[in-house]
Amino acid sequence: MTTETLSTFETFLAGHDEADWAKIVRDLLPSIHEVDRNATEIWFAFFPLALLRAFEQSDDPERLAAQLLMQGRWLLRDQIDTSHAFLYGHRFWPEVKRAVEELASAADAPANLVLASQIRETAGRVAAALKVEQSLTIGITAVAFMTLRQVGLAAFKAAPGAVSIDKKHVRRSPEDVVRERARDDRQGLFGFLRTEDKRWTVVWDEHDEERRFKVLHLQEVASGAATDKRPWHELDTRCTINEGPIPVQCRSASCGTCWVGVLGGAEKLTEVAARERRKMPEFGYLDTDETRPLIRLSCQAQATGALSIVIPPWNGVFGKYLKRLEESGDTNAGTNDNDAETNVDDAETNGGDDARASEAGA
Repeated sequence: MTTETLSTFETFLAGHDEADWAKIVRDLLPSIHEVDRNATEIWFAFFPLALLRAFEQSDDPERLAAQLLMQGRWLLRDQIDTSHAFLYGHRFWPEVKRAVEELASAADAPANLVLASQIRETAGRVAAALKVEQSLTIGITAVAFMTLRQVGLAAFKAAPGAVSIDKKHVRRSPEDVVRERARDDRQGLFGFLRTEDKRWTVVWDEHDEERRFKVLHLQEVASGAATDKRPWHELDTRCTINEGPIPVQCRSASCGTCWVGVLGGAEKLTEVAARERRKMPEFGYLDTDETRPLIRLSCQAQATGALSIVIPPWNGVFGKYLKRLEESGDTNAGTNDNDAETNVDDAETNGGDDARASEAGA
């Protein structure tokens, strides 16, 4: 359980809960350039404040992580400069980080102003200094504010503030990126006659031409990824040997390992079916009535066109646990760690039943 003394600005940020941040992001989205609108939503889904708060309040975070089947890197403090590399605004990170540091370090840092206004004003100052559209800096500025909230000012300052993409990709215009995401593969001279044998490209890192694979028309994205036999397990230990770059432990939406964010092409995935809709809140990733949301289980979503996705650096099963905490109104997650065991037991039991049901139906 954390007991650090917070600065004035950190206290200001800490006064905003998950619902506040969700509203702030919704309010900011129309002002964010198309190139980063989806990316900003995805980033906030990848690093939910509710999960961080559960770990902050737990008496035994390591035990809680084991109980929630957490795998990979879910803490922002381990990836302050890199968690947002898939945002176009990442190229402005050094300037954005510096501006947020200055705001948070000032003796008269605002403690009673509207947070969304602070984000817009900071983004505006950075955009003016860089001579770019403010719409290109709002998303990454919101990310910087949330990163500061989750890691604390000291850790935020200690990060180098580096950009992790090469100069070639830094030079790309936002219009080039948006246009590339919308482009479908050419299917040859008589492609209009092809149906089941159409093949689509799935890009999972827009900054590396090697990080892409092919998927057949109406094939599950994770199944297409499995045709890529390169040793991606050396990059991400959650990956299975010869199963591609998307971590996967089942093919029946039972484990939650294969979730992805959709930067471009969400409309070219099949609609969420009943099973995916039911399981996503259980894992804790998403709870929405949207037919084609930006967060998907790649073992369920089928492609009908080219896609640009981003693979989160972690996975877990925490939806039921967070829901119990919310319903109980208990601010001390440490007293509820047994709920995590129940949550995982449910997931493992359902996972076994789901897998058997899938096999029976095959």
